[in-house]
Amino acid sequence: MRVLVVWCPDWPVVAAGAGLGPCAVLTRSAVVACNEAAREQGIRRGMRRRDAQARCPELVLLDANPDRDVRAFEPVLAAVEALRPGVAPLRPGLLAIKAPGRFYGGEEFAAATIAEKLVGTGIHDVRIGIADDLFSAEQAARLADVQGWRVIERGGSAAFLCALPVDVLDDADLVGLLQRLGLSSLGDLAALPARDVLTRFGAYGAKVHRLARGVDLVQPASRTPPPDLVTEVVFEPAMTSVEAISFSVRRKAEEFIAGLAQHGLVCTALRVEAEGDDAKRSLLSSRSWVHSRWFSAVDVVDRVHWQLQASPSGALVGAPVGLVRFVPEVVEPAAAHADGLWGGGTDELIDRGVARVQAMLGYDAVVVPVRQGGRSPADRQLLVPWGERPSAVRSPDLPWPGSIPSPAPTRVFVEPWATAVIGEGGRPVTVTDRGVLTGVPERFHTGSGSGWQQVQDWAGPWSVSEQWWESSERPGALVARFQIVGVDGSAWLMRCDGDRWWTEAAYE
Repeated sequence: MRVLVVWCPDWPVVAAGAGLGPCAVLTRSAVVACNEAAREQGIRRGMRRRDAQARCPELVLLDANPDRDVRAFEPVLAAVEALRPGVAPLRPGLLAIKAPGRFYGGEEFAAATIAEKLVGTGIHDVRIGIADDLFSAEQAARLADVQGWRVIERGGSAAFLCALPVDVLDDADLVGLLQRLGLSSLGDLAALPARDVLTRFGAYGAKVHRLARGVDLVQPASRTPPPDLVTEVVFEPAMTSVEAISFSVRRKAEEFIAGLAQHGLVCTALRVEAEGDDAKRSLLSSRSWVHSRWFSAVDVVDRVHWQLQASPSGALVGAPVGLVRFVPEVVEPAAAHADGLWGGGTDELIDRGVARVQAMLGYDAVVVPVRQGGRSPADRQLLVPWGERPSAVRSPDLPWPGSIPSPAPTRVFVEPWATAVIGEGGRPVTVTDRGVLTGVPERFHTGSGSGWQQVQDWAGPWSVSEQWWESSERPGALVARFQIVGVDGSAWLMRCDGDRWWTEAAYE
């Protein structure tokens, strides 16, 4: 069996819809993918955020989103699947199939057909490799030109892999060990006796040894083609009333949800499209909706009504509607959303009420707080639109040097209050660039108009120097936070930034 691998380089950047300038995708402040423009500036995978920005100040930083990468890669899988069933998605940006050389009159013609198909779908950087095994085909694809292919003749995998460096192995620890042992190429590794490799490196090393020799026995596991879950409702004649359209799509909405249930699926993200009745079926309205749990038939009808409603009278603005389409953007196993033995889950009436408010005020008008990692109380809060799954959330379990200890404040101010803290003799208390207090806090006011009061107790400072490159007035200056308790029993979290004080939060 021959294996054909399709590789779309820098897929996380492509899926994010980045421009032509230098772009990089980050996770945990490290670069996981970058485009060619960024590599020309010296950006590499694994580089820290600060180092990447130092090398390329105009670098556009994007947050990693694995779900987005998978969704964006689905059209690529569908396009290849239309030419050759049995696609095996290896990861977003990389897929494998059995090389369909005989059907297309040769492996080169098959590769050309697939490349042309993907370019027609908007994927301009696609590279194809064909070989006897999966590992050799992937390496061939990585050495192919843009919109090109590289075919390794039958039985030639070992000779092809022999000259490749060990850097092609996706294991930094193993690559470093092999280089320290003087094995700089896959040919050097393949020349070692298999028994000695098994004894020294174990089963994993023996597997890598087989890859280097071009005798990989692992075959790509093809996926089952996904069912066609898109549902359309055609109106003849076309309709102009929102109420009539909502009533007419009810039966199709029930069939749409029932079809998902037959496959053991539920829809958590739905796109509703409305087209006109002209010859070109012009798109009148398109919007993606996200549900906090999953869509029912009533939810689908409600979204159609809210999306098309333009006035209290129910009249539709624009041309009459000739077709409404339901496109499930995200489907998940129904078992993952089943209620517990004693019930639970979000109240359906609350879901519908919040969704209605969101439809009237806008998608970003209704938000919910999400806890994330950070040093200041404001940094630990993230507001996301209701129904949307947060993707760029910093882990609160990571160490955050300079963060304040527990307990957390109960009220965090959107805009900090300008405050003042003075010490002995009425002299202002500040913090030097080395984190040293210039005096002991004795009196303060919170900036809320309550006046001055004595300091009963205080703790701190918790100093941190972050984003110093954005400060033009005091580069490298520290920001120190204090917990201050007044004689009236009130407790506050204050921040000293140079010679200025701010009240960030209150303990109530």
